[in-house]
Amino acid sequence: MRIVVLVKHVPDIQSDRALGPDGRVVRDGGDGTMNELDENAVEAGLQLVEQHGGEVVALTVGPPDAVDAVRRALQLGADVGVHVLDDAIAGSDVFGTVAVLAAAVRRLGAASPVDLVLTGMAGLDGLTSLVPAALAAELDLPQLTLASEVTVVATAAGWTARVRRDLDHATEVLEGALPALVSVTDQANEPRYPNFKGIMAARKKPVEVLTLADLGVGATAVGDAGARTEVVDAARRPARENRILVTDDGDAGLRLAAYLVENKLA
Repeated sequence: MRIVVLVKHVPDIQSDRALGPDGRVVRDGGDGTMNELDENAVEAGLQLVEQHGGEVVALTVGPPDAVDAVRRALQLGADVGVHVLDDAIAGSDVFGTVAVLAAAVRRLGAASPVDLVLTGMAGLDGLTSLVPAALAAELDLPQLTLASEVTVVATAAGWTARVRRDLDHATEVLEGALPALVSVTDQANEPRYPNFKGIMAARKKPVEVLTLADLGVGATAVGDAGARTEVVDAARRPARENRILVTDDGDAGLRLAAYLVENKLA
């Protein structure tokens, strides 16, 4: 079984995040990290390969430091990495990013069939949660999104992905024939920690670097040129004013209730 897991390098969520003058997320304000939710996707891929055999390919799109996300996935146990690196990609929206990812998955599939594409449920920098569905549509794959559990089973018709999706008031079980795309939530598993052996082994694992030319994607389809969205204006959130600090001397609840009633908030 060949599984491609999408991993993303994002700014540290504890850092001071902002949009720059160009309307893009400022990504040099602190140490970046692999998107935390993508660790669940990597873990899901590793568990499936441990059960059924095969390999996990970590795929990322981004600037030079985006390779750190691939390296992290390799330390966790992924077998090989792919980094799509091209200056023209900067500023891509979801659709431009999906065009690049789809081309990369197709290229990987041309060398050896890809059975499953795994993603986290969202990127913590944008939180759009659009990439999984958009990529499945671009690749014409069944999409099984927001999975709390992922299994692959053999049926008379071939391999099938089966996921459990936990909703507020119901639980769904969805199935789709492979190849398919599955996005997982942070409830799907507990990602493993890389051990010393895994960290050292990751240094020897290959990371293939691809450009848009390698993928056959035109520069006008990505970046600012291909974006369907535009940031017109952005400003920092204003500092809070007129804050009231209440010291609890035993009557804080009553004082809070009185404040809410006085200001017609309750």
